[in-house]
Amino acid sequence: MDLAFLHPLYEHPGPWASVYVDTSRYAESAPQELSKTGEALARWLAGQGADEPTCRAVRDAVEDLRHSPEPCGRALFARAGTVVLDPPLATAPGGSSAHWTPLPHTAPLLELAAQEPVCVVAYIERRGAEFELRGAVGSREPGRAGGQQWPPHRTGTGERPVRHFRLRVENTWEHNAAEIADALAVCQEETRADLVILAGEGWERRAVRERLPGRLRTRVIEAPHGVGGRLQDQDVEQIRSEHVRRRADEELERFRSARVPDEEGEDRAVEGVPAVVDAARAHRIDELLLRPDGPDTRREVWVGEDPDQLAMRRKDIGARGERHAWPARADDALVRSVVETRAEAVSLMAAAPDAAPAGGVGALLRREE
Repeated sequence: MDLAFLHPLYEHPGPWASVYVDTSRYAESAPQELSKTGEALARWLAGQGADEPTCRAVRDAVEDLRHSPEPCGRALFARAGTVVLDPPLATAPGGSSAHWTPLPHTAPLLELAAQEPVCVVAYIERRGAEFELRGAVGSREPGRAGGQQWPPHRTGTGERPVRHFRLRVENTWEHNAAEIADALAVCQEETRADLVILAGEGWERRAVRERLPGRLRTRVIEAPHGVGGRLQDQDVEQIRSEHVRRRADEELERFRSARVPDEEGEDRAVEGVPAVVDAARAHRIDELLLRPDGPDTRREVWVGEDPDQLAMRRKDIGARGERHAWPARADDALVRSVVETRAEAVSLMAAAPDAAPAGGVGALLRREE
């Protein structure tokens, strides 16, 4: 996950109010419920020592969500009476929460803000195919395109609605399979879908899959459904979940392979909070791997004003930063480091717990310069 959008949080010193608002359970009573939630979150922050202007800013921001409802929720990061960042959540946080800490509590975003894979479902038959774009949340009225109108024009709204695209061809099956594969590749590129699901008879699915460009091979999953029926939401959700779990497993396999020193004897991966903190301080993290519920993600480390000022002990931060050092959660300190060094981070929540790095914290490393 690219965390560059968090950069504004690290341009200002703490302490920070980090609030996660769960809006998934609100219906017609949303305005009243949001008002109560905003007041409760402000009280929680005040009880942790937050200043009154920041508590008021959070309360007002939560109440304002009634004008722009989010299906899952929103995160709010505030300091000195101002909400600095308020990203929407793609997954409901399972209840609202508030934290008053030296660093923004950003680690939950790896799981909550990561977008579910948008996918194209291709219903394939001998004489053509119908492509359906499935978004992460619900469905919308479809638009249609076919024949020479392919590919469809963008709506300009910035959204990814559910659409149906029809392609009819009248030649031999071998020709038709190639036409469908070409159109599907264009559709994926146009919609930037993360996943392509092929539905239809087995031999038809295979014929189209074999003709897809290599760049799509890792994005394709075949669904054992005949063209007479449509994939239901639960079918697509199950396929999406399997795809996310497969990607997590692939990241873990990369990590395990990198644990073996290279030909020069250089480590390419480390695990456990102390080793990953050392790598962060040396700006060597290429990709941070976190399992949010890992036993060591909450482990206390020490941080200074700069992202590379972090250590297991306060005295190890160095003379320059030791006078201005604070305890912080390991996961939040490491997220700050990877944001400021333009590395990436991956949640391993979809992977098996016993397959995660030690303590739920690991990193793939950049080569030493």
